[in-house]
Amino acid sequence: MAEGFRENVIDKFISAYENGATPNPCIDCNRHMKFERLFKEGARMGCDKVATGHYARISYDEESGRYILRKALDESKDQSYVLYSLTQEQLSHAVFPLGEMTKDEARRIASDAGFINADKGDSQDICFVKNEMYYDFIERTRGKHYPEGDFVTTEGKVLGKHKGIIRYTVGQRKGLGIAYTSPLYVIKVDCDENNVILGSNEDLFTDTLIAKNINLISVAQITEPMRVTAKVRYRHSAQNATVTQIDSDTIKVVFDTPQRAITKGQSVVLYDGDIVVGGGIIQ
Repeated sequence: MAEGFRENVIDKFISAYENGATPNPCIDCNRHMKFERLFKEGARMGCDKVATGHYARISYDEESGRYILRKALDESKDQSYVLYSLTQEQLSHAVFPLGEMTKDEARRIASDAGFINADKGDSQDICFVKNEMYYDFIERTRGKHYPEGDFVTTEGKVLGKHKGIIRYTVGQRKGLGIAYTSPLYVIKVDCDENNVILGSNEDLFTDTLIAKNINLISVAQITEPMRVTAKVRYRHSAQNATVTQIDSDTIKVVFDTPQRAITKGQSVVLYDGDIVVGGGIIQ
């Protein structure tokens, strides 16, 4: 699996930062590795199902004839956000045994069974970046140093030099090294000019996004504006919004209230109650 992981997860992760985006490698890993390559390997071995430890639930809707992805019963551990890219075919062969459990129940069962990882801490970090910062990993992997450029205000005033665009993401405040009369945040990473645009916290709020590379689960397509709740990052609480499908691979999401730091490269995931409607990559 190593070559596929490098191509579909690590290379995409690096490319995203090089293009001013902030990726979520777990989504690519689920899409291309766990539920594509692992399923194919299982099928080769005569296994019809792939079971993983994700906290989410799958059901089948007789009326629509579609497999439905739902939030976990333990919503504090819900991982449906990183599974929105699963196809109907993949969902039909996936099993999530932990979806109906709380994390405490899962730990108790593991402990009773004598599993040595029963009390293992939750995984928080990027699994392939060990004991270094992600940007150090990128530079080491690419074998190159990313050039300095300018920190620029939204009005075009140059405030200083940045240390390479891969080190910055929308909403970032720490690590800028800029003394200013008020707090500054990264508003945009401009790859064309090799600039990092800085502004106020208020500049981070917007109510509209466009997403591509969409995958829809509960419906085959969105034929008219649809009311949903939407998350723009894993730890974001879902907010009321209206989604419109522009073409076969593009959606437009308009939030009822402006959201902070909607970030290129992250995924927007749409919900109807606890049902995942689908999602896409923010442009």
